[in-house]
Parts: sequence; C-alpha cells; structure tokens
Amino acid sequence: MADSTLRTVGVLGGMSSQSTIEYYRLLDEGINDARGGHSAGDLLIRSVDFADVERFIRTEQWERAGEYLADAARDLEAGGAEFVLMATNTMHRVAPAIEAALSVPFVHIVDVTADAISAAGLDTVGVLGTGAVMTGGFYRDRFAEHGIDVVVPDASDREVVDGIIFEELTRGEIREESRSTYLRVIDDLTDAGAQGVVLGCTEIDLLIDQADRPDVPMFDTTALHVERAVEYSLGAAVEE
Repeated sequence: MADSTLRTVGVLGGMSSQSTIEYYRLLDEGINDARGGHSAGDLLIRSVDFADVERFIRTEQWERAGEYLADAARDLEAGGAEFVLMATNTMHRVAPAIEAALSVPFVHIVDVTADAISAAGLDTVGVLGTGAVMTGGFYRDRFAEHGIDVVVPDASDREVVDGIIFEELTRGEIREESRSTYLRVIDDLTDAGAQGVVLGCTEIDLLIDQADRPDVPMFDTTALHVERAVEYSLGAAVEE
C-alpha cells in the first residue's frame, strides 16, 4: 500500500531529458535524506517530445506551446499529482496556460528562486539561460514582482550561452571550453552589477556550480525548485 503521508509530485518533463533525469534524481534524494532507509519520492513524470517544444521555441509559437504543455499537465493531475512543477525554465513563459488548465497547485520556478535570492539579502542578479529566458519579460517581470532586478549578458554572449544549452547540454555534452565561457560571462555580469547569478536553465548545473566561483552566490533553479517540491511532498503547506 502506498504511503499516504507523501504528497504525489507531478513533474512535467522532457525539456530536455537531461533536465528531467536530474529532477528525478534530486527528488528521490531529497525524500531519502529526510526519511532515510529506502524512501524515495512519490512521483508522476509526464515527458513530452522535446523536438516539438524546441520547434515551438524556434518559431515562437508560444500559444501552441501553451496548449501542448497544458494538455500534458492535465495528464499529471488526472494521474493523481497533488501539485505540479515543470522541469524547465524556458517554458515557464507559458506557465499561465498551464496554471489555468490545473485545479491543483503549480509551483513556479521563478517564485522559488526569488525567495532564495531575497533570503540572501540580494536585489540584483545576473541571469544565464536560453535566449528566451535572458530576454523574456516573463522571467524579468516575475523577478521584478519580488523586488529583484535582472542583468543579462550582451547580445553576442546571449547567443553563445543559448547555443551551448541547445547544442551541448540538452544532449548531455559537457565541454571544458564551454565551462570557461560561462565563467567568463559570469565575471562580466558581476562587473555589470550582479550580486549573484541565477542558473536559469535546468541543464546549466551540469556544467557549472558554486565551487567554480565561490565568491559569487549562484542560485541553481533546479536545486531550489526540487527543494521546495520535497518540502511540499513531505507535508509543508503548498503556496499557490
């Protein structure tokens, strides 16, 4: 019989599979750390075809993307998910469509990250992510609602950062030269006034982490999102 003391976590994934694998691993680890033994997460994962999503992003078909992901989110709720999180930053651009499709809570990745930034006493952060994340109002404006300003790389560096994500990280390719590029961009962001840096793509934590720049607070959106989901699964009140 299932342990009813754990809330069932719904993960909308597949964007990319590398990201979803990391969510699965960290959710299980978080539950096990809290409960010990052989404990693991009570999870549902709905993995979509990343080729469809990548095409929607490239052709800026955001309305179709919202409909596509809202349908997938409904599958999670129908399967018994008690709250839903989406294992991607970029597609939070269509979060309103997903939230409207659900009657269970949707845990927004920016809200969770903003809470951590505010708790650290910071109000200006650099953002690394896909082009849509770095330039999109959906990301910047959501942070602004929490009183946090955003600094992004210049146009040429945005193109490089985005390319590394789609051409390497989503394919599981980790290259030392790309790590060096990201660290150089982080240095530029701090020179431009960033007090910390948001790793605003769920695959970036495969490439860099806090140890690479100990003096620059890094906010790993994947780790923060999962940490909040673990708290909710274990019984904390779910904020909507």
